[in-house]
Amino acid sequence: MIVIPCSMKTLAGIRAGYAEGLVGRAADVVLKEGRKLVLVPREMPLSTIHLENMLALSRMGVAMVPPMPAYYNHPETVDDITNHIVTRVLDQFGLDYHKARRWNGLRTAEQFAQEIE
Repeated sequence: MIVIPCSMKTLAGIRAGYAEGLVGRAADVVLKEGRKLVLVPREMPLSTIHLENMLALSRMGVAMVPPMPAYYNHPETVDDITNHIVTRVLDQFGLDYHKARRWNGLRTAEQFAQEIE
């Protein structure tokens, strides 16, 4: 199960086992059954309480995937950044995303020279 975006209220409810709504209840069942749960927290900056809640959930086996853009793949559009985040979330389930731009290491001097020309 993926919760994206996940508010800190929802995250805290999942940690406490307080299933106020459908998302919280579904997450509770996922944890109870030992299935994969991925939370993509939306707030920042993070307070100590937020971090403690995320740590507790991580220790329960929940994958915390903050939507942090990576710049090593040189994104040019908001869509590039969004695709990177979606790729990282789907990676948690071993799912391939057709728009994924994977890191292939540093460019050689020859590759860099070809790009400049």
